[in-house]
Amino acid sequence: MNLFSTKPMARIRRFPRPEDGWRAVAERAPQAEALAESWIVRARPLLLEIYRLRRRVATIAIAIMAVSLFVHVMFGANGMVVYKKKRAEYEALQTKIQQVQTDNGRYTQQIQGLKSDQGAIEKEAREQLGYAKRGEYVYVPPTPQQKTVPPANHSTKK
Repeated sequence: MNLFSTKPMARIRRFPRPEDGWRAVAERAPQAEALAESWIVRARPLLLEIYRLRRRVATIAIAIMAVSLFVHVMFGANGMVVYKKKRAEYEALQTKIQQVQTDNGRYTQQIQGLKSDQGAIEKEAREQLGYAKRGEYVYVPPTPQQKTVPPANHSTKK
């Protein structure tokens, strides 16, 4: 179909001129009424069907909106799935913070003991440096030897 056809329009060829007045409008009124009536006749079955199905269409539209809202709430950028992951991450971090704080308190006590308690200093020297008092023996366990397994013979040369 060519949008720029040179054929004149079938029913109304030109608009009435202002000097023709109401007479021209009145002469063309039956044509306009017939055109409007034909449009109404064509559109009436479709409009009646839409009107008859209005509740079903509205129900389907509401159901689609509810499903899309549910999907957005569950899987959206800040949905429940993301929230649960963030919550688990938060709890894991809280546990780690608690553990680090406990370790920090233990190390603080150990440092205070090493600064002030002579027995703690002596204990650390014996454990870490292997020092001993006169008459004491330091037992150092032998390092376990690894069993060497001979490599499997996978040679292909003959």
